[in-house]
Amino acid sequence: MKILTVTELTLAIKRELEPRFNHLEVEGEVTNIRAQSSGHYYFSLKDQGAQISAVLFKGNARNVSRLPKAGDRVIIKGELSLYAPRGNYQIIVRQLDHAGVGELLVKLHKLKEELKNRGWLSAEHKKPLPKYPKKIGVVTSPTGSVIQDIIHVLKRRFPHFHLILNPVRVQGNEAATEIACAIQEFNQEENVDVIIVGRGGGSLEDLWPFNEECVAKAIFHSKIPIISAVGHETDVTLADCVADVRAPTPSAAAEISVKELSTQMDFLNLAERQVDHFLKQKIHHLKSLLSSTGRHPLLASPYAILSEHYQRIDDFSSHFDIAIKHKMSRHELGLIALKRELQGALPSKQTTHLREKLSSLKLGIDTVQRHLLDRKKRYLKQLTEMLGAINPETILKKGYCIPFKENTTSVMMSSASVEVGMEISLRFHDGKVKTRALEVKPNNE
Repeated sequence: MKILTVTELTLAIKRELEPRFNHLEVEGEVTNIRAQSSGHYYFSLKDQGAQISAVLFKGNARNVSRLPKAGDRVIIKGELSLYAPRGNYQIIVRQLDHAGVGELLVKLHKLKEELKNRGWLSAEHKKPLPKYPKKIGVVTSPTGSVIQDIIHVLKRRFPHFHLILNPVRVQGNEAATEIACAIQEFNQEENVDVIIVGRGGGSLEDLWPFNEECVAKAIFHSKIPIISAVGHETDVTLADCVADVRAPTPSAAAEISVKELSTQMDFLNLAERQVDHFLKQKIHHLKSLLSSTGRHPLLASPYAILSEHYQRIDDFSSHFDIAIKHKMSRHELGLIALKRELQGALPSKQTTHLREKLSSLKLGIDTVQRHLLDRKKRYLKQLTEMLGAINPETILKKGYCIPFKENTTSVMMSSASVEVGMEISLRFHDGKVKTRALEVKPNNE
């Protein structure tokens, strides 16, 4: 069996798989959708038993009347494709039609309408945040990035903060109950001034604990103001709707919780620095004025007081003149450079340059052709001499002759082919002679 490389195996699967599923029509619920800056949309299509990746490229997205979002139930048409770099298969969406919203989204809208009818979403029930909170409660996972982001912001905005974390799970079947209990515990103990409830981003399923009625109920009945920071800015849960304040991110929630306090602290720190700077400047100025008055007779001469200012004006005037001259010189040099550049770019200059270049090229071509022709002539002369050296006529002129059988064109190559009395034709360089063989005598006799 041949050992395949990963690339060979993947390409083999791709060739086998794609032609068999090049016209698909699949229905499912959209989840984990991501919109890229390139205009492409990546998402998963799922049902109760499985899910598959899908991609809606920018060109096909233009033809979709309403772009999909998490929870939408859609019918897509396209073909199956294997993405070799990651070794996973996905559906390339050519057409997308909405078949209705998903079950979770339907449940969410229904519960939101119920809470709205109860008045839990009304602005009149929103509690104002304390201006100067001494203790901040946080309901989130102890291991996630949310608590770290909140601590980082509070350290930067209000270094002397006091934070109490009530750790909970923020995902899964038991998460909603733990979140609601944590909020109730803070209210029972009354040990914080404001509560931040939050978690990072995720799909609709991941954020679902914050859409449960028990969490919304705990937030609504909380005596302590609550800031909700669930998911990203585009994610809106029932916890966000019921909470007194909704923050786009956990970091923003931390800033909002101490906004008034940190603003006042920043103002006081700035005012302290400004007053300190002003007093130092004022004291320095008064000391200088007192020292100057002590060194000079009072109003003895106006020049004693104004001479320094006159000199500064003269220095400034001199510096100004020098600066103007330098600037004019730079501009003049720039104009000269531009003039030279423009002259170099004139058509006549370029034409002259091209003519010189053409002349040089023509001279080079003539030289090459002349050298090539001389070399060919020498070679032809050598061939002529070589042909002349092997020409039979040249050999005959050296005193040789060629014997032929009489009345034939057969050359006699050996004395063995000659018989006594045989007529022979001898060819010389200047004619033929007929003769008869009187005697045949081999060399070994």
